[in-house]
Amino acid sequence: MSSPTIGVLAVQGDVREHVAALTALGATPRPVRRAEELDGLAGIIIPGGESTTMSRLLGVFELFDPLRDALAQGLPAYGSCAGMIMLASRILDTRSDARHLDALDITVRRNAFGRQTDSFETDLDFAGITDRPGAAPLRGVFIRAPWVETAGPGVTVLATVPPGATPDTRADGRIVAVAQGPVVATSFHPEVTGDLRVHEYFVDLVRRS
Repeated sequence: MSSPTIGVLAVQGDVREHVAALTALGATPRPVRRAEELDGLAGIIIPGGESTTMSRLLGVFELFDPLRDALAQGLPAYGSCAGMIMLASRILDTRSDARHLDALDITVRRNAFGRQTDSFETDLDFAGITDRPGAAPLRGVFIRAPWVETAGPGVTVLATVPPGATPDTRADGRIVAVAQGPVVATSFHPEVTGDLRVHEYFVDLVRRS
């Protein structure tokens, strides 16, 4: 599968940046707004944005249940920031009517690092990417980001916040990237840095799947 067709959920959020990353890696991106656009996908990206708005719009577009079913049947997925929240099984500090897709056995805390003014960047070690010979650290951009409070036994932790990355020591060591089977999520935004390695990690996973 040299050029897998990978959807980008396009109801809300930073869709264009993910489309550009997929194109640069030789994948075929497909914006997804309707249930029938899930047909034939080899994988899907759920972008950053506003998770409660995304949840509501998935219902408006009658896309929530078809997407959740596709993920349950093994569709590979990558979620960044709000996408991590949407893929989680349990969400803290969210609205009572917000829904999630239950594709990862994790508990996430929404807006865990604080408000927009608390956004920050830091270098990260990322398993499977920065542990390769000669690899540079991965720059993580955190914008009103979640973190993972707990991860189930089937979840692999890929990255954590290094000590001293923010003035708030509660952030030290927090989980910010995970994988479980064919599903990957990061609480940061690799799509805004120009570093394609997280997308490449996901596209490679899709090709193997």
